[in-house]
Amino acid sequence: MHPGPHDAITDVGGVRVGHTTRDEPGWLTGVTVVVPPPGTVGGVDVRGGGPGTRETDLLDPRTLVSAVDAVLLAGGSAFGLSAADGVAAAAYDAGAGWPVGPEPHERVPIVPAAILFDLGRGGSWRNTPGPADGAAAHRAAAGGPVAQGSVGAGTGARTGGLRGGVGTASTVLASGVTVGALVVLNAVGSTFGPDGRLLAAHLAAGEDLPTPDAARVAAHWAARAEEAERLRAGIATTLAVVATDATLTKAGAHKLAGVAHDGFARALSPVHTAYDGDTVFALATGERPAVAGIDEVDLQTAAADCVSLAIVRAVLAATSVDRTADGGVALPSYRDAITGS
Repeated sequence: MHPGPHDAITDVGGVRVGHTTRDEPGWLTGVTVVVPPPGTVGGVDVRGGGPGTRETDLLDPRTLVSAVDAVLLAGGSAFGLSAADGVAAAAYDAGAGWPVGPEPHERVPIVPAAILFDLGRGGSWRNTPGPADGAAAHRAAAGGPVAQGSVGAGTGARTGGLRGGVGTASTVLASGVTVGALVVLNAVGSTFGPDGRLLAAHLAAGEDLPTPDAARVAAHWAARAEEAERLRAGIATTLAVVATDATLTKAGAHKLAGVAHDGFARALSPVHTAYDGDTVFALATGERPAVAGIDEVDLQTAAADCVSLAIVRAVLAATSVDRTADGGVALPSYRDAITGS
């Protein structure tokens, strides 16, 4: 196995990613849209105690609709789900949609969505993504390298008291099948252990992994214990999209999403808590033949590893934000708070 040319979810042929980042005064939020090629099969697995989703029921293997036109990941908690309206409108304008009548215009775009909690982190509780942000992200969607860190839906994200963000990774299997993942990290749990080392660092061998500073690590854990995170239902959620060019049924896509959750468990602790709404979407473009048996196991395993590595990259690419004059929260990055690099 080796990474694709961009080491990103866009290494799966035809998959595009677009971000809208809202970090002007009073704002710290955004949206990320994953746009697959026409006919892509979708699946989803929702875990944790505080999910916020739209159109995930359509991805149930027992339902009629078999294709997904876009997936929206957004900040803004329940308010952010409105950004899917803009994605649907932009997808329709681009010619996408599930046919519901004989005329070409009689179609409805299928845009499953999931949100995370970032309310008030920029200073204003009601500065949340809307339809215009969703439409802009869809129009900006492109292949090639994907911006990571404090962008898109990860703009206001936090994890374990530090800043979260967006990360991505890909793998090309020995069979030639490509699988990639994009993660928006906004978890109750931490990405590193008592020594400050990232839990999934072994997957990033050869990359720029800063060394934790013992004094900084001790100060961080002391502050975490004192704060006790003031947990409230719905304050977190980690979101992911995994994509492959293999042919999968809806049931196969659902299973791929389920196994990909293992990538959360290997890179976050705790995970799937009552305060997280962890959701993984799976997309299968069908460019390559169907996989079965051990090849399907290899695909699922690689998807989970890509999710874990994407979490590592989200943490390493995140940048610190100071407490703003208009009341926004301070979100130090892993590099600044734990390693000083």
